[in-house]
Amino acid sequence: MQPSHGKCNNYKNLPTIYVLGPREGLLKTLIHDYKYNSVRALGPEFADLLDQTLPQTLKCATIVPLPTATNHIRSRGLDHTLIIAKHLARHRSCRVQKLLVRAKNTVQVGTDKATRKKQADAAYNLNPRLKIDPKETYILLDDVWTTGASMKSAIKKLQQAGAKNIIVVLLAVSDAS
Repeated sequence: MQPSHGKCNNYKNLPTIYVLGPREGLLKTLIHDYKYNSVRALGPEFADLLDQTLPQTLKCATIVPLPTATNHIRSRGLDHTLIIAKHLARHRSCRVQKLLVRAKNTVQVGTDKATRKKQADAAYNLNPRLKIDPKETYILLDDVWTTGASMKSAIKKLQQAGAKNIIVVLLAVSDAS
């Protein structure tokens, strides 16, 4: 897998995005096994790969995992994004904060782009117990970018709360984006 980073040409005003690669081949299989077959050992491995992908100068940021739907956590037996965030935080000497919480659970698999955007706009709220520090760098972490609706909604929520420095970190980008 060849890590890549940069600006997404399809969307304006997005922060820098770091991604391991396209959601295909071995990466697609590993993500599927991790999420749907509860292969927990892949969480630390994904964190290792992300640590190697991110610039070494990026330390002491706050990692914000994109919230997983609670019904998915129950059915899968794990919060896959949170596990990766915790392991990545150990590598980077940073902290994990659940700045975003699920406002409602959504069904994204099989839905079209317009439906995903509408769902994503209502999916997250800011955690009322935590505050945004405008001087802090926030690493917004998710597994797969499919349409970008979830990530763009999360970015918007953090920016509206005062976050100025946001970096997006992903395992993969789907060809549907």
